[in-house]
Amino acid sequence: MLPGVAYTIYPLGDEGLTIELGDRIDPLTNQRCLDLAGHLLTAGIPGVKDIVPAFASVSLLYDAAKIRTSNNITSSFHFIKTEAEKAIATCPWKTAVPNRTLVIPVCYENEWAPDLEQLAGEKNITPAEVIRIHCSRPYRVYMLGFLPGFAYMGMVDTSIAAPRLAQPRLHVAAGSIGIAGGQTGIYPLDSPGGWNIIGRTPVRIFDARKDDPCLLKAGDEVTFQPITPDMFHQLNEHS
Repeated sequence: MLPGVAYTIYPLGDEGLTIELGDRIDPLTNQRCLDLAGHLLTAGIPGVKDIVPAFASVSLLYDAAKIRTSNNITSSFHFIKTEAEKAIATCPWKTAVPNRTLVIPVCYENEWAPDLEQLAGEKNITPAEVIRIHCSRPYRVYMLGFLPGFAYMGMVDTSIAAPRLAQPRLHVAAGSIGIAGGQTGIYPLDSPGGWNIIGRTPVRIFDARKDDPCLLKAGDEVTFQPITPDMFHQLNEHS
């Protein structure tokens, strides 16, 4: 068992298993998830098709029929569970330090920030104060999901935390910066969405032309830097 931390293993459908390392969003638990996911990857467990780290858990997706046939067993789940427990027992746990630190330029002007004024009004502060607070701290990338390269980052200051929109938009532009609950994120592609949009970056968060298309990775640390509309257009032309 992971020293000092309880874990739970349970089935995820017919061909999946989840290892839960906690029940809250915090950097140390998330780092343990990333450590374990990397360790499981190097373990090369036969039949495993994918390893998916999240906020506080790691899921393994596997080929049940292949595992049963190759190992002459009746329960693929118990085979994967045993292998997962071996990995947990030998995982080299690390401290929660950023993999990389990145600075993302953001334009918070009205054209790119449709929810900024309303959010500021709800919080009884000015839009400039929302921007200052949003840019005042680094954010950990906890996980990727929803869209290719969509980074769930946290945590925003409680003074600007806000629930998702009651009516999601049918179209949110790629690069839009949003707040939902205590998290902030960047839409990597045009898509529907319900986060409060307070700005937009000209940086390509997802670029299918690249061998590694996702700019952000779980474990990265991101800070936001305000830029002018002119700077936005200049950077956008070269992205």
